[in-house]
Amino acid sequence: MKRTIQIIVQVLFLILFTALVITGKVQIWMAIFVASVLLSMLFSRFYCGWICPINTVIKPITYLKKKLRIKSLKTPSFLKNGVVRIIVLAAFLALMAMVFRTGKKLPVLPALVGIGFFFSLFFEEALWHHWLCPYGAILSLPSRAARKAMVIDPNLCTNCTRCAKVCPSQAIVKEEKHRIIKNECLVCGACERVCTKGAIKYR
Repeated sequence: MKRTIQIIVQVLFLILFTALVITGKVQIWMAIFVASVLLSMLFSRFYCGWICPINTVIKPITYLKKKLRIKSLKTPSFLKNGVVRIIVLAAFLALMAMVFRTGKKLPVLPALVGIGFFFSLFFEEALWHHWLCPYGAILSLPSRAARKAMVIDPNLCTNCTRCAKVCPSQAIVKEEKHRIIKNECLVCGACERVCTKGAIKYR
C-alpha cells in the first residue's frame, strides 16, 4: 500500500513538473525544491525518493533493465570523488544564478532530467543519485541534521546484505552491522521492503 501511494505521488509530481516546464513557470518548482531543502532538516532527503522527477523517470529504466537482465556499468572510480561532486554542483549553481540574473529561459531543469535519464541507460543508479545529481548534493547537507531518517536496528540486522543490494544510492555500508548513511539516503523505502527481519524503519 505504501509503495502504491509513493508511485502515485511520484507520478503526480512528474506531471506537475512537466506542466510547469511547458508553461514556463519553473520558478514554482524551484520553490518546491527550496521548501524540500528546508524540510530535509527534519525528514531527510524525502524529495529524492518521493518528489524528484529525475528519480521518477529513472525507475522504469532500472526496472526494465532488471527484467531484461541487462547489467548496469559500475560507477567509474574517478567519479567517486567529492571534488567531482563539488564541481558539478558549482556549475549547476552558477548556471542557475545566470538564468535568474539575465532572465534567459534556459532549459536547465529539463536538461537535468534528460542527463539523469541518459546515465541510467548505461550505469547503475548510484552514479547519478550519489555522485552527479546537484539536487542530491544540496539536499545531503541539511539532511545530516535530519530528525527522521531510515534506520537499521542493529539488534535485528543479520547482515544478509539484501538492503545494500537494492539501495539506489549506495547509502548502506557494512560495519559491525549494516548502517544507513543518513544524508545519502533517498528515503525511497527500497531497503525496508526487502528486509525480512523488519530491521529497517523510518523513524
